[in-house]
Amino acid sequence: MNKPLCTLIISVYKNTRFLSCVLASLRYQTEQQFEIIISEDGDSKEMREFLSEQTFGQPWQHLTQPDEGWRKNRALNRAILAASTDHLIFIDGDCVLHPRFIEMHVRFFEPNRILAGKRVMLSQRLSDRIINCPDKIKSLQPAIYSALVWHRGTERPEEGIFLSPDGLLGFIPKKRKLTFLTGCNMSFSRKAIEHINGFDEDYILPAYGEDADLLWRFRMAGYNLFSLRNMAVQYHLWHKKGWTDQSENKAIGEAKKQRGEYICKNGLKKLP
Repeated sequence: MNKPLCTLIISVYKNTRFLSCVLASLRYQTEQQFEIIISEDGDSKEMREFLSEQTFGQPWQHLTQPDEGWRKNRALNRAILAASTDHLIFIDGDCVLHPRFIEMHVRFFEPNRILAGKRVMLSQRLSDRIINCPDKIKSLQPAIYSALVWHRGTERPEEGIFLSPDGLLGFIPKKRKLTFLTGCNMSFSRKAIEHINGFDEDYILPAYGEDADLLWRFRMAGYNLFSLRNMAVQYHLWHKKGWTDQSENKAIGEAKKQRGEYICKNGLKKLP
């Protein structure tokens, strides 16, 4: 295999059923020249046993750390340090990829760009269909079109419609800009994330510190978003919503903004 063009970093925590679907979607990727890092915020026996039974078509590694509460940002920093490429793509272990997902991230990559995509939230019925038969990933686009027409179950189905930048409707993604970053569908260069010293490990609760914090810090460092909406498509498997209270995270973020601390101190490097 040729040298990988990019590193796909998959954040996981125990859920092997969902990860099985994500890995199945990698088999259908039109761009296969990538490496895989499975970044586990924990060290579960179930995950180790599951991965030992998998067959990968790409170089891969599984990184673990002691399970001591939410420390996803620490796990992501460790994955960045372990990556062998300069293009880092981040997804979560509950997000199934459209076949051209990696192709689109690779195609539009530039060292000074922060590539940003979205996800479509699948209904429980569609999610169960994929979990029970991962090969049904191939039929997701028709299901999304149906949800768009009939307004059944799936949340924001328009985000799950793939539009080729080379097709007749290729002008639509160019018009659908993004003003925010979603941690499960983003990519950037090693240079960019090193510029801001990685993910801020001061955040010990999910959500804000995984993406919103990155966005303002990237912008302070001179980087801008480039939208991959409707091009780098991913499908989020249904599950009950977890953490929603962002007050503590936002308070930490606001204090750092006031200090202009866009290069975090508790990141890839531990700064004084």
